[in-house]
Amino acid sequence: MSIRISNLVYLFLTGVVAIGGYFFLRLAYRVTDTTPFTQEIVLIILGVVATVLITALLLNKQTEVELRKEQSVKFIELKSEVYLEFLAFIEELLTRGVINEGDLVRMQFFSHKLAIIASPPVLEEYHAFLRVVDRTSSDRSLTEDEGDDIQRALARLTLEIRADLVGEVDAQQPWTIAQIREQIIENTDQMID
Repeated sequence: MSIRISNLVYLFLTGVVAIGGYFFLRLAYRVTDTTPFTQEIVLIILGVVATVLITALLLNKQTEVELRKEQSVKFIELKSEVYLEFLAFIEELLTRGVINEGDLVRMQFFSHKLAIIASPPVLEEYHAFLRVVDRTSSDRSLTEDEGDDIQRALARLTLEIRADLVGEVDAQQPWTIAQIREQIIENTDQMID
């Protein structure tokens, strides 16, 4: 049974107990008004039933929230892993200064990995990054200017990756997203110049 249906069942049962309990109490009080101890037992039983139903509903909701949180954490870990693997690969390419056929195939596989986990802005920026790599790697070797072009394209891609991974956290910081973007581009330009 899905969690939503289960929640509705618990809500319905709680309503039945509350409404039924009200009418039962009215009846029980009339029948047992000569013996007050019986009235207390009726109240205890109704209280226990209502408490069990409400507790079950709350535990069910808590389990649902914990499952969503765990799925979210695992997905972010997967994203981080793929993004860091990609950045390490680009670092290796730029360090070597040569792009071979295997590297281009590996870039194609990164396209597939990113298609699974990346947000649309990351995919768009990755496409722009691939155009720069394709343009600069036509002769399979990277000149300093071509490496700089790749660095700039990578900086723009990194901005989108950052927004995908920690965009919500950045929004809560005292820095604006524009300031963060500006700082990342400035850092890249400083290293290139």
